[in-house]
Amino acid sequence: MDIMTPRRIRMTLKTLRALTIIGLLLLVLFSTFILSVVFYAKSQGPPSLSVPQSTIIYASDGSIIGELHNGQRRYWVGLEDVSEHIVHATVSIEDQSFFQHNGFDYKRIAGAALADLKAMAKVQGASTITQQYARNLFLDHGKTWQRKAKEALYTIRLEQNYSKEQILEGYLNTIYYGHGVYGIEAAANYYFGKNAKQLSLAEAALLVGIPKGPNLYSPFINPEKAKERQALILRTMREQGYITEAELESALSTKLTYSTKEKQALNGIAPYYQDAMIESVARLLKIDEEAIHTQGLRIYTTLDLEMQRKAEQLVTETIDEESEIQAGFVAIEPATGYVKALIGGRDYEQSPYNRATQAERQPGSTIKPLLYYSAISNGFTPSTVMKSEPTTFTYDNGKASYKPNNYNGYYANDFITLLQAIALSDNIYAVKTHMFLGMEKLVETSEQFGFHTKMKQLPSSALGTSPVKLIDLVNAYGMLGNGGKKIEPTFVTKIEDADGKVIYKSNKEREQLLNKEAAFVTTHMMTGMFDSRLNDYTSVTGQSVASILTRDYAGKSGTTSADSWMVGYTPQLVAGVWTGYDKGKSINLVQERSYAKKLWANFMEQALEGQSVKAFRPPDGVVGVYINPASGKLATKDCPVKRFTYYIAGTEPTEYCKDHKPEQKTSPDKAEKSDDKQDSGFFDKLFKWWD
Repeated sequence: MDIMTPRRIRMTLKTLRALTIIGLLLLVLFSTFILSVVFYAKSQGPPSLSVPQSTIIYASDGSIIGELHNGQRRYWVGLEDVSEHIVHATVSIEDQSFFQHNGFDYKRIAGAALADLKAMAKVQGASTITQQYARNLFLDHGKTWQRKAKEALYTIRLEQNYSKEQILEGYLNTIYYGHGVYGIEAAANYYFGKNAKQLSLAEAALLVGIPKGPNLYSPFINPEKAKERQALILRTMREQGYITEAELESALSTKLTYSTKEKQALNGIAPYYQDAMIESVARLLKIDEEAIHTQGLRIYTTLDLEMQRKAEQLVTETIDEESEIQAGFVAIEPATGYVKALIGGRDYEQSPYNRATQAERQPGSTIKPLLYYSAISNGFTPSTVMKSEPTTFTYDNGKASYKPNNYNGYYANDFITLLQAIALSDNIYAVKTHMFLGMEKLVETSEQFGFHTKMKQLPSSALGTSPVKLIDLVNAYGMLGNGGKKIEPTFVTKIEDADGKVIYKSNKEREQLLNKEAAFVTTHMMTGMFDSRLNDYTSVTGQSVASILTRDYAGKSGTTSADSWMVGYTPQLVAGVWTGYDKGKSINLVQERSYAKKLWANFMEQALEGQSVKAFRPPDGVVGVYINPASGKLATKDCPVKRFTYYIAGTEPTEYCKDHKPEQKTSPDKAEKSDDKQDSGFFDKLFKWWD
């Protein structure tokens, strides 16, 4: 047994005394610091509840297209003029101990810190209503220690100089509810056409859920998520004793009726574009939308006002006013990815849902250029022939089958070239190509082109049955048009803070991502949809608008039972149009099926009017020759149809067409070379696969 000596006892006592003294000193210092902060905050007096600075949005020509100023859709009302449901819902979900704490909820802070520590990431917040109010009024939304310290000081000043009721009133009048709406009075008027005092329990719970993520929980953008959050808030209110079980069930089953008269875009200019742009800025700066609206930013966008006006006017003039069909439109500069014009629907006031950036629809045959780019990159040429005839394809080790049809049941019942297949939009050729390459190739290609939706490995994917977003498809065509350089849809060129400091600038350098030779060959083949020389068993798909066009365009159309698409480009501009019904209705009228092509053709002509006619410039590594489109062989003077066509160097045809003059003499050297090419391993494999 260890018996402590007197000396050890004395040493232990000295250590304890020293630790006690140090602890007391630290406690005194900490207490002094806390009291000093509190007295300092008190001495500063009530903080000014000034309105945050405006954020201004500029078009590409420098004109102002939007001003997110602080007085817009913001009405200050006293707490007595706010429904008690709003007060109870807000406290329940945001800060349950609001009326008890002094500005900081230490229990929640400790719990959040523990949760973050366990997850090794920021997974839980602990800001009180007072802290959020301080942040909204005085601070940016960064996450630096300096900002946190300032927030704490402002929080103390608010708590020291204002009552809880005043703080809650201020918070409810400054919080952001999406769509440019600030404050509970403006939100009640915008979403439900009533004032804040009149809000029901169900309406209040839905509104209180929006500020956590206006772009996620707005019922106009994501009604499912909005209802989920409303239900969470109602159940939390039940747990907190603010409502009864009967009130909970009644509110959950209440069908909400939203107002439409106040659904207006900021300043009415390009509202769908502005929504997409603000979402883009939030990602770029890693801040929430509320901060964008209140931090005095200067946002310089890519919007071309003249192009936007032309697009909007054409949508109005082209689509029958009585039709319920919807439209999406995107125009992008291929060299930069700059979004020059965007329309997400026919009427923003009736529906702010953005069909250009949010909707995922089946692209139909507009997916084929990506498939054929992949084919050109893997040994195909514009002269590659396959038979167009009714065909049943088996897959999944023979367990499944797929039988596609050509439009109107037309087939060549003969061999056609790839050049013809893309111009005539032959479905059999497309699926044969898809199956020959391997279904994974198109999936890989779509990812290479930057699609944000996952393509399925199915035979039907060659015909566009895997949904995509219009803006992704237009961007992909832009990459073909710029020679294979990587671009992304870009809405903003520069952002300045309130002091004029540049905090973001777009990068104009573009990485060479695609095979530039294959991209050019694909582009040149895509000009064929407007070329009547490629008519065969059916007409080229762009025949109905070819007479409108005054310059060379590359493009592709596509249709499904519920969707009509047209995407095309020149070196200067790429534009895409989708028309269709939002849910559960097919496009049955011939007139409605023609909208997309007409809109696209007229827009491109008007948008490029007065600009120089630019041709697609062939890069080094491609060769152009005249061919007979039907055979894919070199054209002779006796061929009734000749078309100048590009090939990756070394893959161009060397055999002359003999179909129109049996006695046609060809160079022995060239004929021999042609035979060698036809006997190459790639074509052996292709012919064997057909059999």
